[in-house]
Amino acid sequence: MSSRNEQDSNQEVEKLKFATRLLHFGSEIDRNTGASSVPIYQASTFHHEDVFNPPLYDYSRSGNPTRQALEDYIALLEGGARGLAYSSGMAAISSTFMLLSAGDHMIVTEDVYGGTYRLLSSILSRFGIESTFVDMTDLEQVKAALKSNTKAVYMETPSNPTLKITDIAAVTNWAKEHNLLTMLDNTFMTPYYQRPIEMGVDIVLHSATKFLGGHSDVLAGLAVARTESLGRQLKVLQNGLGTVLGVQDCWLLMRGMKTLQARMRASEESAAVLAAWLSGRKDITGVYYPGLIDHPGREIHEKQSTGYGAVVSFDVGSGERAKQVLNRVKLPLVAVSLGAVESILSYPAMMSHAAMPPEVRSARGITDGLLRFSVGLEDIDDLIADLDQAFAI
Repeated sequence: MSSRNEQDSNQEVEKLKFATRLLHFGSEIDRNTGASSVPIYQASTFHHEDVFNPPLYDYSRSGNPTRQALEDYIALLEGGARGLAYSSGMAAISSTFMLLSAGDHMIVTEDVYGGTYRLLSSILSRFGIESTFVDMTDLEQVKAALKSNTKAVYMETPSNPTLKITDIAAVTNWAKEHNLLTMLDNTFMTPYYQRPIEMGVDIVLHSATKFLGGHSDVLAGLAVARTESLGRQLKVLQNGLGTVLGVQDCWLLMRGMKTLQARMRASEESAAVLAAWLSGRKDITGVYYPGLIDHPGREIHEKQSTGYGAVVSFDVGSGERAKQVLNRVKLPLVAVSLGAVESILSYPAMMSHAAMPPEVRSARGITDGLLRFSVGLEDIDDLIADLDQAFAI
């Protein structure tokens, strides 16, 4: 239990502005040595000086000081009661879904990340957990999906990869009327741009591999619970399943998170320029970015987020042309993932959403010509020139 001094210190940190909290989050200085970074406690187990008074940490699967610093860090940034760190984004999501039991039903954003779709449709379905995928831009469709055994609503906004916008407060308020648990994947926006817990969401999830880590060098997942009670339930599952993040990766992730605001601002500025340039081309059949004037979800997005993010999706017209562009670009990584200092160009049909059958992808607007561009920190003029030459085929 926290001491009065620790509680007072936490309250002081919470009053700081976001950029300051990224650097002064409570564990930025080691209290024992004054070291300017969280120590890496590379230990699997901890000595019991007195068996009648066990130490705070006894075994690293159950708790480790380095991981605890990270978990407290993300809880502070998201404004939740408790944070938890996992070995990957999918580990965070799958562990959280274990709050459900056989016979339970979930309502899920239809154009959800492919790995989440695979988990729900081919793994959890075998254990009797049902899912209904709906277009969450339409609240009436969400309401129509309610069943007697519905226990949770899972949101992803902006969605991956078509960047559709869900009205978080509207869905959450409706869910609470029916005692449903609400979960939201906040990977694209991060707590810098969007804080779902403040809108009533129960659990916020991240693939921290992406913007939070930001350097394509760590695989990690995070969850933040709105209440202590939910936090305790998630902790039991994290410990029982053993889905914890290793201490080296915890340290790398904390190092990356310190520059989150600076990276997001620079990448978003370039993303807006890229989206506008793409929108002006006649050989691009669709551009998806919440910052565009004609984006159908822009008004709702601006109500619940303070920025538009750094991911732009666009349709080049066909799968053949998409593959040609992928093979001609020179600057962005052509790869799975997003949210790094270097730009990443991804092909959802063959990468992030390959687990979806073609007809399911098509119904969700994930065409064979769709590309997803995660804008990094390169000069935007160079990125546009590179795409321009890649399109000239």
